[in-house]
Amino acid sequence: MTAIELTHVSKIYGDSQNSLTALDDINLVIDKGEFVAVIGPSGSGKTTLLNIMGCMDTITKGECKISGKSTIGLKDKQLVEIRNRVVSFIFQHYALLTNYSVYDNVTLPFVERNMSKRDCMEKARHYLNKLGIEELLHSKVKHLSGGQKQRVAIARALASEAEIIFADEPTGALDSVNADNLMQILADLNEEGKTIVVITHDSHVASYAKRKLAMKDGRIISDERLCSLIDESEERYTGNE
Repeated sequence: MTAIELTHVSKIYGDSQNSLTALDDINLVIDKGEFVAVIGPSGSGKTTLLNIMGCMDTITKGECKISGKSTIGLKDKQLVEIRNRVVSFIFQHYALLTNYSVYDNVTLPFVERNMSKRDCMEKARHYLNKLGIEELLHSKVKHLSGGQKQRVAIARALASEAEIIFADEPTGALDSVNADNLMQILADLNEEGKTIVVITHDSHVASYAKRKLAMKDGRIISDERLCSLIDESEERYTGNE
């Protein structure tokens, strides 16, 4: 099943006299359950690509489908629904409400769902426990370490129970130990069936993925995939598509 499909997608900022092409005729299919890393230098278009796939920005040309549904012509309310239920995000600088509790942050995805306080609490405890930080439930975010904040951000992403998780430079504010811990968490979530898309400039972070897309000047210049077993042999290989 296809999680994300982009067909001849371009994103152009500005007018015809002074324009910038951030994405240039992108064709991409990401299947459900894939773990994809998008790499490239600053200005290559990787964050714009994430914003398009995550319905945080609109396309200039082409078509984007999320879980088989085209985003063309969707109203703001419908795009919010996708961001609330279909996709979720983990950002480099956490994007947490620092003056609020961990509970308040993790339950943000529930605001539009009319859930009972009891159900909210059960889900918050479940996902915080999954990440080993349930004891921080009532702590203010501003008192947490960087690694703890990132785990709270992951718990919030999981609490939405979306099938697609986008991570934009998720290790940028972490030391190497916490960065590896975070990437292992994402790898484990992928093993559970979540579709993971990580935007990064770090080759070590990208090494956790099963597929790597390299971008330059708004284009995908390479697509490497670690293939599954061929026939009944144990042979594995990486190929360009």
